Amino acid sequence: MKKRQHLLVQHLENLSRRVLEEYQDIIRQYVKGRRGLYALYRRDKLQYVGLASDLRSRLRRHLRDRHARTWDSFSLYLTLGADSLRELEALLIRIAKPRGNRSKTRFPRSQDLRKVFTHQVRVKQHDELDSLFVESIRRTRSPTRKRTAPTAPLGRYVRKRFAIQLTYKGRTYKALVRRDGTIRLRARVFRSPSMAAVLIIGRPVNGWSLWKYERAPGEWVRIDELRK
Repeated sequence: MKKRQHLLVQHLENLSRRVLEEYQDIIRQYVKGRRGLYALYRRDKLQYVGLASDLRSRLRRHLRDRHARTWDSFSLYLTLGADSLRELEALLIRIAKPRGNRSKTRFPRSQDLRKVFTHQVRVKQHDELDSLFVESIRRTRSPTRKRTAPTAPLGRYVRKRFAIQLTYKGRTYKALVRRDGTIRLRARVFRSPSMAAVLIIGRPVNGWSLWKYERAPGEWVRIDELRK
């Protein structure tokens, strides 16, 4: 069994600034050459969050740099590896908004769901508006007007083409959801996920629970999640 990796391995919290000035020999044992996160406080209010590959050097620098007079206590969080450390620092700054942090925080490997969320809200609002005026629409519709074919079930959830996949008997099959909600699989076009799944499995199935799409980088979920 693979040993579980922990982000934090040691921590030391709520220490007075005096510790760095009067007990450096003791602190050195813990932080010399160690990487991790640290937080600077003034009267218990967070002033600055940072990360460092050598915490001892970084903290000594803060005794005389532009932050020197902005803090009177600190906390340390020691880590083994550097993976995800910058993202954790960015997350802490994003949430706490310390006064001393000037740099803008970004999550390069995280998908911003604002556009997706906005689209889904607009789709729902459009459906609600249509339901309010359905009777008036029926009365004003021209009897000679040609009706358009109903859209595919996936159509209302699609803003652009995206890939889907289905795993059956150890084999992964890939397909493409087009802008109109239809699914292209093996040079054929299907109007619903279930119809596309039948081509692979050979019997009637619920394709919504079998096909998956990439909701976030590396995170494949059932396309049924789109309807929730």
